[in-house]
Formats: sequence, C-alpha cells, structure tokens
Amino acid sequence: MELADPERWKRAAAQAAVAEVEDGMILGLGTGSTAAHAIRLVGDRIAQGLRITAVATSRATAAAARAAGIPLVAPDGLAAIDLCIDGVDEIDPGLRAIKGGGGAMLLEMIVATLARRNIAIADSAKRVDQLGARAVPIEVLQAAQALVTAAVGQIGGAATLRTNSAGVILTDSGHPILDTTFPVIPEPFRLAQAMSEIPGVLGHGLFLTEIDALYCAGPDGLTCQERPADA
Repeated sequence: MELADPERWKRAAAQAAVAEVEDGMILGLGTGSTAAHAIRLVGDRIAQGLRITAVATSRATAAAARAAGIPLVAPDGLAAIDLCIDGVDEIDPGLRAIKGGGGAMLLEMIVATLARRNIAIADSAKRVDQLGARAVPIEVLQAAQALVTAAVGQIGGAATLRTNSAGVILTDSGHPILDTTFPVIPEPFRLAQAMSEIPGVLGHGLFLTEIDALYCAGPDGLTCQERPADA
C-alpha cells in the first residue's frame, strides 16, 4: 500500500538517518510514528547482515525492535552510545525541539544524552520558527501533580493532565504527564531551567542542546542540517 505524503516524508528522513548506522554500533531508538520508520529500516539492514545492538526509549519501541529482529540492551550499564535516532514534535532553526508526544521524554532525554551523535528525523510540518505551538510535556511524581500545575501557572503556562478514554495516561515508569502550554516560548533555556527547578518534575520535553543533526523531508525534498556552531 502506498504511503500518504507525510508518512513518505517521515520514511525518507528515517532512511537518511539509518544510512549513518554502522557495524558494531550501540544505537538509541526513539519513540513515535517517525521513529517507527527508523526501527523498520534498521530491521531491514539487520536482515541484510548489519550487526548492532540497540537501546529502546519505551516499551512500545522495545516491542517493535524485537519484532524487527533488533537485539536490545538496557541502558543501565552504559556510559555512552554511538548514535541515537528519534523524532520530534517540533523543531526550530537552532535544532531546539519539543519532544514527548509519545510520553517517553524522560528516557528519550537519557538516551539522547548518552549518544555521541543524536539525529532528529521529521517531516517538514515539524519545522517552526519559534517553539511553542505544541505543548511541552512534563513527567511528574503523582504526589506533586497539583504543585507542578500551580508552579507552571506562576511561570505563565497552563498545565493539563494527559488522559484518554481509559483514564490518566502514565509513562512506562508509572508517572502522570502534564501537557503544558505557553502563549510563546521566547527564551526556551530559561523556561527549561524554571521547569527543572520545580519539585516533583522528573523530566520535560524541551530538548535544547541534545540534537546534533536534523534530517527533514517534505514536498521540496530531503534536507540535512547540522547543529549551528553558536546554538
């Protein structure tokens, strides 16, 4: 079945990133619809003889990786990994991004920090001039949910507990997620620091220095951008 345009673009971006994977690497695998293309493509390369091990950023990613024949290792004993490939919810010209739509931002941050090279993959709809159109997710201790909600309000945002028809959505670690919106995010570093200082915040979806390169595909083709030297 032929893929719709956004899925073709996601796959094209993923294919370009997966071309950087080499034998013997430890590879970080992200979570979400774009990262899912990368997982399938890595599985195809393993079937053709590629030898790597991978670290998954969520249970869903781990299940998809096993189905694709990708051997997994836990991140617990790793001080570094070679390469991480993951999607983004939105990303600006400085390769600052919002992530966490799939609810895995804390482990995604850990794996991205472990990575010597961290590649973001996206379709062109994810590119923005300034962060803030998407909510910034925060993983919180349940006991601190009301405290964090109030603190987000004090720094100019609004926090909404992430739920679905079955109830409160929890991360793989069993924590609730607050999706926080702000009218604008003119100073993302200041906002990230402010959120990190709130007691009970375990992690958030502002990835401001972790991404080294972006492969982005859209109606005008595929582009690759390396992190600006001054970003």
